[in-house]
Formats: sequence, C-alpha cells, structure tokens
Amino acid sequence: MTEDKKKYEVIDIKAQIKFNPMGLSRQKLHDAPEMRVALMSLKSGQEHKVHTAPMRLMMLCVQGKGTILVGDDKIEAQAMTAVLCDPMVPHGFVADKGEDLVIMAVVTSVDMEDYE
Repeated sequence: MTEDKKKYEVIDIKAQIKFNPMGLSRQKLHDAPEMRVALMSLKSGQEHKVHTAPMRLMMLCVQGKGTILVGDDKIEAQAMTAVLCDPMVPHGFVADKGEDLVIMAVVTSVDMEDYE
C-alpha cells in the first residue's frame, strides 16, 4: 500500500538555526491550521518583545541561555528549558546571558470561547 503523502515530517533543527545581526531571525518549520512551529534565533543582547497571542504556546530553549518573559515572571532558560503558556498571556524572551539564544515556539489552535 502506497500513500500519496507522508503522515510525518522530519526537520533538522540545527540546520535551520540562522542569526541576523540586525535582530530576531525567524524560521518557519511547520505551518498547519492545528499547529505552527517556528525557530527564533537571537544574538546576544537581542530580544523578542513581550506580546500576546490568542493560542496555546510552548517555548523551548534549543540552544544557548537567556530569559523567557511570561506575564510578570522572568524565567532563566538554558537548553531544554520549556515554558508552556495559555492564550493571551504576555510572553517574550531576551538573549541577556552573554550567549546567543535559540527558541523553538510551538503554537496550537484553541477555542477562545473557553477563555471568555
């Protein structure tokens, strides 16, 4: 039995890491209605400003060190630190530990009626 389309995708995350000396570098790894995955790379001193989004989010530190901002909290992150957020929670991150920082963000859809 052959299938027209694979039901999985393999991504070499390390090969997707790219830095921009002018600011945040964002690589889209996957984009589907149910889930989006992006890789965000920051040089030391750069930041991804705090913002909100109407969906569930996981921020996973893939490489380096920095601070993940969630609401009023500052979470020290290093490789394999993950932070999960509910919809509309302010979040961002900064490469403020003297190292470059790579964050993989996984965003899933959510029914906003649950949060009204």
